[in-house]
Amino acid sequence: MSFFGTLDVSASGLTAQRLRLDLISENIANVDTTRTADGSAYKRKIPLFQERGSNAPFAEYFNKVMGGKINDTRGVRVTRIAQDNRPGSKVYDPGHPDADADGYVTKPNVNIVEEMVNMISASRSYEANVTSFNTTKSMISKTLEMAAR
Repeated sequence: MSFFGTLDVSASGLTAQRLRLDLISENIANVDTTRTADGSAYKRKIPLFQERGSNAPFAEYFNKVMGGKINDTRGVRVTRIAQDNRPGSKVYDPGHPDADADGYVTKPNVNIVEEMVNMISASRSYEANVTSFNTTKSMISKTLEMAAR
């Protein structure tokens, strides 16, 4: 893998973790949202990640035709944003506008502790990708310095 391929992998990780942090922030912001556009309580959102790579038949064929000279850049991509369909808790509050006939309000399925743990994990992953990116930049710079001598 070339230097630029390494930078691309780190950049894909940065993008994926930024989206993950955005979704975590959205989940925390909606921790008390009992009514969405469809009338139900907010459902927690989670990103689904997949390895980016040459598992596409065209990419494999193209690489063979080019004599294996194409850098096979890997990394990560978000395939979709899914909803967590676990049920939310029910709280007895008969005066709430979203209470059912029995006086219970369905709360979102967002667990603040779980979201904070996910936020720390995403933040650490983001930092690791920044470190990898900066290390690669440093290696490129040193290589150019050696080539210029």
